[in-house]
Amino acid sequence: MKTPVLEALTKLMEENSVSFHMPGHKGRNSLIEWGKYIPYIDTTETEGMDNLLEPRGVIKESQEYAAKVFGAKSTIYAVNGSTGSIHISLAAITKPGDKVLIQRNCHKAVYNALIINRLNPVYVYPNYNKDYNVLTGVYPEDIDEALANDKTIKAVVLTYPNYYGVCSDLKTIAEIVHKHNRILMVDEAHGPHLTFSDKLPMSALESGADIVIQSTHKTLPSFTQTSLIHVGSDRIDLNKLRDRFQLFTTTSPSYLFTLSNEISIAYMDGEGRQKLDYTIRKIDETIERLKKIDRVNVFTGDINDETIYAKDNTKLLISIDGMTGANLKKKMYKEHNIRLEMADYYYALILTSAMNTEEDFEKAIKAIEEIAKNEPYQEINRVSIKMPTPKVRTLPYEAYFSSKQQLKIEDAVGKIAAAPVIPYPPGIPLMVPGEEITKEISEHLYFLMENGIEVVGLMGENKDSIVVVE
Repeated sequence: MKTPVLEALTKLMEENSVSFHMPGHKGRNSLIEWGKYIPYIDTTETEGMDNLLEPRGVIKESQEYAAKVFGAKSTIYAVNGSTGSIHISLAAITKPGDKVLIQRNCHKAVYNALIINRLNPVYVYPNYNKDYNVLTGVYPEDIDEALANDKTIKAVVLTYPNYYGVCSDLKTIAEIVHKHNRILMVDEAHGPHLTFSDKLPMSALESGADIVIQSTHKTLPSFTQTSLIHVGSDRIDLNKLRDRFQLFTTTSPSYLFTLSNEISIAYMDGEGRQKLDYTIRKIDETIERLKKIDRVNVFTGDINDETIYAKDNTKLLISIDGMTGANLKKKMYKEHNIRLEMADYYYALILTSAMNTEEDFEKAIKAIEEIAKNEPYQEINRVSIKMPTPKVRTLPYEAYFSSKQQLKIEDAVGKIAAAPVIPYPPGIPLMVPGEEITKEISEHLYFLMENGIEVVGLMGENKDSIVVVE
């Protein structure tokens, strides 16, 4: 019998690599030794175990505790990651045909939610800091202007923090959204840990968001696929949210995931707070040490950019002069057995959590120092990673459900995309269904592939084709 997945996982375990990627537990236990309980706790909705879809007992009690910890009016444990939670939440605050104002560099889950819920997007763009080649935050005044000019927009969807830890001025944005009597939904998938330290940026709930989605698996010690939906205000119809939760959620939700959510929150509300503060001190020390290494740069957000209201440095964004981020990430693993979360053309991302140890940080510093010292300097062509402004030809769901055909990238210029094309990670769509494929976009796709950036959504054996409207 073949078990290729088991064999790969066994190899990964034996490899004993340093984890600076998801999930946030980093392969370490927090409150319980999970191996002792699996498969005994893989149960179903039997007597005394409550039901996640209609919680009235222990799950209800656990979710109420979670809401208290995060400062929410209500909290739901979700079992299909923040992807599913975004689909549910957007469905709960809109109806088909509604307009929503969306940060253009939202995660692909938001765009899938547009298709599923048949919504009409209006875009607000993040600032592109060309000096540092990074997408930063959004201007509050851009949101104010968009809402003032279009009274039919029902909700605003923002990402906070972004993949690199950059935080917009969410408190001001929340005040603007509520001034216009709209709803603010925040994808805080990368920020559930913000609640547990005053040394980090303010959480989305504290900033005034109406509904917040978090990936506990990203930065808390929780299993992959675990997520939370928090309600922050009375603007959210709880009955409609529960109805949409039942509509989108499996009728067999995993108790492993439910328990993992509970355990990670209980840990962070106790020992984890002190551990996170220790981790933040180690990060600050690591940043200072890395800055002293020749060729090494650390992006901490301390620059003249008014869209960076705060920076979450638990996401260590680093670069080495004369080296692409993709190549740095590859060498960290191949030569030093350290797995990083992601890389783009310029940067590599060290994703930390309260579960990382002092030894982890020391190994990372040593590895970066060795690479910076020994890797030959190569001239890197400076190219803009500014998001191209799309030519929207039709609504995302109309293009997605249209008749389709597959064309080579170069032959697809001028056609309408019928499926998303996404550099992954970070999972931000370069093209969305309904947008015209321009020459600029096609050239950028080739550039990404030539420089080792994974692109999801391309078709064909050589991944050189795009799905377009026929």
